[in-house]
Amino acid sequence: MSTQHNRRDRWAGVVDGAGRGALEGLRIADFTRVLAGPYATMLLADLGAEVVKVERPGIGDDTRAWRPPADEDGTSTYFLSVNRNKRSVVLDLTTGTGREQALALVAESDVLVENFRPGTMERLGLGHRELRALHPELVYCSISGFGSGEGATIPGYDLLAQAVGGLMSVTGDPAGEPMKAGVALVDVITGLHASLGILAALRHRDATGEGQHVEVNLLSSLLSAMVNQASAFAVAGVVPGRMGNAHPSIAPYETFPAADRPIAIAVGNDRQFAALAAAVGVPALAFDDRFRTNADRVAHRTELRNILTQRLAAAGADHWAAVLLAAGVPAGPVNTLDEAFDFARKLGLPGTVDIPAAAADGEHGRPSRQIAHPIALSGTPAQYRLPPPQLGEHTAEILHGPSDGHASE
Repeated sequence: MSTQHNRRDRWAGVVDGAGRGALEGLRIADFTRVLAGPYATMLLADLGAEVVKVERPGIGDDTRAWRPPADEDGTSTYFLSVNRNKRSVVLDLTTGTGREQALALVAESDVLVENFRPGTMERLGLGHRELRALHPELVYCSISGFGSGEGATIPGYDLLAQAVGGLMSVTGDPAGEPMKAGVALVDVITGLHASLGILAALRHRDATGEGQHVEVNLLSSLLSAMVNQASAFAVAGVVPGRMGNAHPSIAPYETFPAADRPIAIAVGNDRQFAALAAAVGVPALAFDDRFRTNADRVAHRTELRNILTQRLAAAGADHWAAVLLAAGVPAGPVNTLDEAFDFARKLGLPGTVDIPAAAADGEHGRPSRQIAHPIALSGTPAQYRLPPPQLGEHTAEILHGPSDGHASE
């Protein structure tokens, strides 16, 4: 079998649920909503874990109401983006019956994930300390906005985290106002950290039989994800500011206007810069004392940008991307999202996957187009077993077993 064919298999995924997932046999009680928690549990579900999503009566996950846009059935595309491969059960955790049902679900689970405001699960009788006494092997993951200490009362919204966590201060045009990222990036990063922490705790549990409390929060996740910018402050006391699309330590590493639309050029070393200079018709730039080394280019970035902008205006972004890539210079046009998916398709990378209704537990399912899982595994690829569930779709099945008939709505 060819190497190319093997690579395709790794990305293929399993649409009908056949085959073994890497996390098969793992059961997760998912008490999360919105983005960070649901993203974490969806990633684990794609890899084979069974995820039961606990939702509030009548309301469910907040993102069910976050529309437009919506699919043809009126379901929020926001909700659809992070809730595949899950079964939905409606429980009223404010009642004794609901708490008993939740405890029964936890008793059959390996992992519990929650992102209520700190203290909420404790008030419901479902806190880590209480459940650890009952199930010492349970891995209990809590996701919060700002930790369980002094920040426990601060609502955990991504925009707020981007603002107070410094990300907005380094995002946007220097002459403009601070800007948030175009997606809820801090929620996504926190979800990734949560899934990593859960897997680490499961590894420990498998070795010792002991569960533990995994805690992640938006602020700590963001400060970690600020990497070089955070290190600049922690080590050198430098407080970075907004630089538009430029880089504080590398040049040229930004977008430039071509004849039709912007192009990103990411030069990371002197060899690439020499190739760039030759490709745009000014090879002497590589020997100019202002631009000979990266430090020189950073010091004279404005002069360099002006020269490159003049040269790049002669042709369109696609032309320059082809020329520069052929010369070994990292470059590409600034794509819209539809163009980005088309670009991935041309590269043979996964973009979307269609989950048919037949893969969705028989007649209860409906087809759904989903964004492909980003991790390629050669032996246990991601699985697409279930589309995002309708509210309470599996309540009867979860609480009473599949023999009880159709799930409640």
